[in-house]
Amino acid sequence: MFFWLLLMIGMVLGAVAGLIYLVTRFRHFLVTEKTEEYWKTHRKRSYLLATVPVLFLLLYCVLDTVNGIVVTLNLVVIWLIADLIAWIVKKIRKKPVKFYWAGICAIVFTVAYLGSGWHFAHHVYETTYELKTEKNLGMDKLRIAQVSDSHVGATFYGEGFAKYMEQMQHTNPDLIVVTGDFVDDGTTKEDMIICCEALGKLQSTYGCYYICGNHDKGYYNYRNFSYDELIDELKKNNVHVLEDEVVELNENIVLVGRQDRTMTTRADMETLTKDIDKSKYMIVLDHQPNDYTAQAKSQVDLVLSGHTHGGQMFPIGIVGELIGANDNTYGLERRDKTNFIVNSGISDWEIKYKTGGAISEYGIIDITNATEMNKLK
Repeated sequence: MFFWLLLMIGMVLGAVAGLIYLVTRFRHFLVTEKTEEYWKTHRKRSYLLATVPVLFLLLYCVLDTVNGIVVTLNLVVIWLIADLIAWIVKKIRKKPVKFYWAGICAIVFTVAYLGSGWHFAHHVYETTYELKTEKNLGMDKLRIAQVSDSHVGATFYGEGFAKYMEQMQHTNPDLIVVTGDFVDDGTTKEDMIICCEALGKLQSTYGCYYICGNHDKGYYNYRNFSYDELIDELKKNNVHVLEDEVVELNENIVLVGRQDRTMTTRADMETLTKDIDKSKYMIVLDHQPNDYTAQAKSQVDLVLSGHTHGGQMFPIGIVGELIGANDNTYGLERRDKTNFIVNSGISDWEIKYKTGGAISEYGIIDITNATEMNKLK
């Protein structure tokens, strides 16, 4: 938490410095060969005019601090790169550039880059995985539908979540899992209830299971419902809440639901799995992908996580792995006999953009009994 606080402070200071830098860059659009003499005698006026477009970014920062800072920093970094490339080209050509093309390219690229990021954050995709196991599932194929990090109120509200659940229902899942950060501080009670009812309407062989994420209990305590009210509403809609609990779905499949790693009372993997028959197919729900070594050592078959938002924005995912916050940022990874899947989330947290390959998604995981498949062959 201390690291992320320092990072946020650094981003704020970087945004302030960036806004000052952008004023000097926008001034280049005013100062051309024809107008250079004029602006030399009206220097203050040129800086004042260059401030006008920067004020829109400043207003964005005031109205939406997090996203305003994100947009500002991206524009500044891209503009710095564009200026560097322009400087190199100028040195090679040894001729002055008559128009400030570097600035135009920086603005166009930033709009395209963040525009695609907005699209991927606000459009939900279906991502599929196909896994095989030698273990007897008691069925030919187990289909799991995973929903993670809806942070209701960020990119959609209750009705939007319900629409996506109807879409997911068409895949005919055997098991539905909600792997944390279902709600957030900005979620209203009305939307929370709508979302719980949407989960309650889903049809599946083994039902719907929920585990808590680091945002579900709330950080700032200003929303109009409590965590206990959320749990009551989930249970009222036949959603099974797992807090360091083990459930047998059938004679061959076991589901382990963990508390979030921010909880001081959380049990370790060895304790949770010590009494489980290792011949059974073991699925673990763990919001944060941060315990891979212990989970692989416990010989579980599949671990489903969320939390990372697929890296959210470049280079957050890389930083998260470098500092040990996450063992993986996105997708499927295998360690020993254990498959790990990190879902990028069906929505976002405060940031309204997903770049660097991140998307919004729900996951469909098909687990096939390899023994049965061999018989068919």
